[in-house]
Amino acid sequence: MAEFLKLKKSNCKNCYKCIRHCPVKSIRFSGNQAHIVPEECILCGQCFVVCPQDAKEISDSTELVKVLIQSGSPVIASVAPSFIANYEGVGIESLRAALKKLGFADAEETAIGATIVKKEYERILREDGRDVLISSCCHSVNLLIQKYYPGALPYLADVLSPMQAHCTDIKKRMPDAKTVFIGPCVAKKDEADRSNGIVDGVLTFEELTRWLDSEGIELEKKVEFDNKTRARIFPTTGGILKSMTEKLTDYSYIAIDGVDNCIAALNEISDGRLHNCFIEMSACHGSCIGGPVMEKYHRTPVRDFAAVSGYSGEKDFNVAQPAKEALSKEFEFILQRKTKPSEIEIRQALAKMGKTKPEDELNCGSCGYNTCREKAEAIIAGKAEISMCLPFLKDRAESFSDNIINNTPNGIIVLNEALEVQQINAAACRIMNIRMPSDVMGEPIVRILDPAVFLQVKSGHQTISGRRVYLAEYEKYVEQTVVYDKDHIIICIMRDVTDEEMQREKKERISQSTVEIADKVVEKQMRIVQEIASLLGETAAETKIALTKLKESISDE
Repeated sequence: MAEFLKLKKSNCKNCYKCIRHCPVKSIRFSGNQAHIVPEECILCGQCFVVCPQDAKEISDSTELVKVLIQSGSPVIASVAPSFIANYEGVGIESLRAALKKLGFADAEETAIGATIVKKEYERILREDGRDVLISSCCHSVNLLIQKYYPGALPYLADVLSPMQAHCTDIKKRMPDAKTVFIGPCVAKKDEADRSNGIVDGVLTFEELTRWLDSEGIELEKKVEFDNKTRARIFPTTGGILKSMTEKLTDYSYIAIDGVDNCIAALNEISDGRLHNCFIEMSACHGSCIGGPVMEKYHRTPVRDFAAVSGYSGEKDFNVAQPAKEALSKEFEFILQRKTKPSEIEIRQALAKMGKTKPEDELNCGSCGYNTCREKAEAIIAGKAEISMCLPFLKDRAESFSDNIINNTPNGIIVLNEALEVQQINAAACRIMNIRMPSDVMGEPIVRILDPAVFLQVKSGHQTISGRRVYLAEYEKYVEQTVVYDKDHIIICIMRDVTDEEMQREKKERISQSTVEIADKVVEKQMRIVQEIASLLGETAAETKIALTKLKESISDE
């Protein structure tokens, strides 16, 4: 299958929203990126619609159509009847005029093909005696059956879609013409690719609008009415049924929209619980007016239905009905090469996600899969990663966080904005002689600590680091760091420095004592020195006197 839906890798943000909304889980995650699996995809376009990062894109066929126009062959546009809902207040004549300015030879309504198809459905029900008949107008529904419900293939109407029937009719009338379908559906690009030249190109309404804007062409607000346009109601839920003029009394006529509802109906058909019914199936909720490439992403289903309903008439288009052989289309099973993993493999994958018991399987759907077992099968198939499980990541993060908090020697207290204890570890309990964390959980911090520093951090939104305080009531010294977290959480980290403080005080006492002893020794030594000096001074004076007298005595002689 050509890749009509692509991924902008740089935009994927691991939200798993595309997986949650993909009805067949045809998306693979690898390297933190989503990858569409083409062989499993039914091109419903839901991933394109719901992606919040605009990471999915539809392949653009504008250049291909320009080449067709430049080839010289007349290019005829087949415009889906939902155009009246997409281009508010613009009728087919206004759209035809604009398309001709782009180089199209003409434009017609796909509703002409819808008229042909609904008449063929009526013939099959009237003549072929089918037990169950499923409409084949929606290519996404056709792919769903071909890929996932091969048992329902015999019930799928072997009839061309309105797009194919109309383009076949155009080429019958104008053998050298090229045909381009314009509508709200990405799946039609794939259907055209498989149509063996019936449809030469497909543009979405979005592509057409961009092209018109680039050429400066404005659509004239003008709506004309033609009563012979019953099939214009086709793009609404139940539109095929509303267009049918023949209904058998012994048949039930049912309209189903949305892939999930179609899957539920196909399960019932496969189980043999539905009989004698014609089922109109549309992949999109609201049918084609809810298509993935209707430009109004914020849909207005009531107003869109009113626009289509108001533009449709009560009689059929004047169109020659081809022979049934000309409308026949064969649908084959598209083989899915997938093997069901064993129960042992599933249990092993579940165990890796920390799910060893049935009660561990929360089936929360955060990974995008409906059940944990479905997620386990995707892991085995290489489509999913263990890290996509939010409860698993949460438990692992909490376990890692708890291991750090509970095994660190530092006391940790976590407060909320109201300064109430939200978490306290064993080390903090030891510092403050708290018997167990539950004794203070949810209590105001003022019960165990002075709240002044916490109020200061809360009001200033600034961290206070390395603040040493004495907790008199606990006879402990701590080095306190208080942090204000961006999530309005206050975290207090306390390091018990009581032993350090005791050692420091002991050293100070020893130092003081040593200084005092030294002072006393110095004082005593100075006193002794002074005494010695005094004694030496007296002795020297007496000696001097004696020698002087001796000198005088000698001089007298």
